[in-house]
Amino acid sequence: MIAEADVETRSLSPPRVKDRVKTAVRAVRIESIDLLRGLIMILMALDHTRDFFHNSGFNPRDVTDPALFLTRWITHICAPTFIFLAGLSAYLYGTHGRTKRQVSWFVLTRGLWLIFLSVTLVHFAWSLSVGSSVFVLQVIWAIGASMVVLAGLVYLPLWAIAGIGLVMIFGHNLLDGVQAQQFGSAAWIWHVLHQRGSIYPVPDIRLIVAYPLIPWIGVMAAGYALGPLYQLDGETRRRWLIGLGTLVTLGFFVIRATNLYGDPAAWTHQTNHLYTFMSFLNCEKYPPSLLYLMMTLGPALLLLALFEGPRHGVALFEGARQRIAQWIIVFGRVPFFYYVIHIVWIQVLAWLFALVAVGDFAWLTGGNSLENPARPHLSLAGVYVVWAIVVITLYPVCKWFARLKQTRNEWWWPYL
Repeated sequence: MIAEADVETRSLSPPRVKDRVKTAVRAVRIESIDLLRGLIMILMALDHTRDFFHNSGFNPRDVTDPALFLTRWITHICAPTFIFLAGLSAYLYGTHGRTKRQVSWFVLTRGLWLIFLSVTLVHFAWSLSVGSSVFVLQVIWAIGASMVVLAGLVYLPLWAIAGIGLVMIFGHNLLDGVQAQQFGSAAWIWHVLHQRGSIYPVPDIRLIVAYPLIPWIGVMAAGYALGPLYQLDGETRRRWLIGLGTLVTLGFFVIRATNLYGDPAAWTHQTNHLYTFMSFLNCEKYPPSLLYLMMTLGPALLLLALFEGPRHGVALFEGARQRIAQWIIVFGRVPFFYYVIHIVWIQVLAWLFALVAVGDFAWLTGGNSLENPARPHLSLAGVYVVWAIVVITLYPVCKWFARLKQTRNEWWWPYL
């Protein structure tokens, strides 16, 4: 969600030439990161399309329904990778002559801005209501708040930032037994930090903390600590990414197999091998367990390695595959813009579907539409069709905004 590093130019050239230089420099991007970010944005739309067009509920985890379970499971990579890449982008922002103070200030202000947007614009996009007194603190909130913390961490040595991130990721499940009610009137602090729940900052205002900050802060810190790899040559960088990705992925299988640590729920033998394997993969997201993060970030690192070229380009993609990769990259360059408009567009399509199916869509507006058991729904195959429609129709809009953002030089564009 954070803006990628844009190199600033300083010269005595006439304004016109200077603008052309800025535009050209902005075009030098790390395409492998944009490609991975774009891929997870597309997968995210699948999960949100399922929310509005299927009757499976918000977080389906029925291992006896393989198609539904795997549809949900494949989208698990989105939030961890998104936040990890936000940390990586924060490091890259500081690699073009910016001081720690400048990086910290940008990350701080960007984080506060995202927190504000999460309870205003994003809240409206999800509820399409201005009168709701219930606010859900979800992924945008977690990114913003993690950035606020990262703004302080950037002053530490890189090894300390990496250590803090890894301790949060690997150690936070030791806190699973701590319950918010143990803290009495201070229970809200624990809800913000580690345990999902509701808090009431003022009478009649309810905040549902869907994304407690631990270990998301650690995920962002780990992404930041990975940044120096992107100052190495391409072959060395790929070797490191493959090694780290393989280590994390294999570590998931080893630790999960023991059933000793890393997730609140143990896997169990089911009636067949497929169901047992899905039970093995069925890890907790709220908050994300160690195993959930290993299961998602390991493959994410391997994808970064796959997408890497000698100069941060897109490797192994030629011809039609290269065109598809460039198509996906467009979404990765405008993540927040895409996030907001895809939520609204999915709901508009849900309205149209409800109007055709039952002749009324008024009850779809507001904050409780996903909880209405009588709402019309599609089969899972229908969800995939709508998902394809959502992504394809949003492409030209995102391409336009990406071009606009690339050519603008005002100070506030990196915050969009």
